Formats: sequence, C-alpha cells, structure tokens
Amino acid sequence: MVGSFGLIMDTIAEGFDRDGNKEFINFVSFSKGSASDLKSQTFRAFDKILITEEQFNKLINMCELEKNKIGAFMYYFKKSEIKGQKIKRN
Repeated sequence: MVGSFGLIMDTIAEGFDRDGNKEFINFVSFSKGSASDLKSQTFRAFDKILITEEQFNKLINMCELEKNKIGAFMYYFKKSEIKGQKIKRN
C-alpha cells in the first residue's frame, strides 16, 4: 500500500512535465483516482485481516485527506492563470 502513495506522487510529477495546465490537471485527476484505488486496497486488506482496525481507520483517513488535497489542488490550477510552457503569453 505504501507504493500506492508513491504512485500518486509519481503521476503528479509526470503531469507536471507535460508543460501544459490542462494536461497537468488531467494527471492530477489520475492521482486522485489512485487515492481511491488505495482506499479500495485498504478495505480488502482489512477484510482479509491483514491490518488492524486502527491501521484501517488511519489509512482510510489518510486516503480521504489525500483525495481532498488533490481536489483542492485541481481546483486551484483550473482557476490559475498559470498555463505552462506550452502556452505562450502575449
């Protein structure tokens, strides 16, 4: 499950290097989906008794926090005047 948090960060980094606001937001959106994947994995781990209830609750809360942060980040960039290197300003 720890690797999934890395995937979230890696996907955001990949989107950043696309040099365009719309592409970046798209990759950030993929990252939000990865947070949902991690939440699903957490439920499966708990159902299979691989993690304790305390670990489960902590991970679920972390997933929700990450999804909220990523959503706020997406909102910020949708409203931002920053457009990336692909788009030249006049």
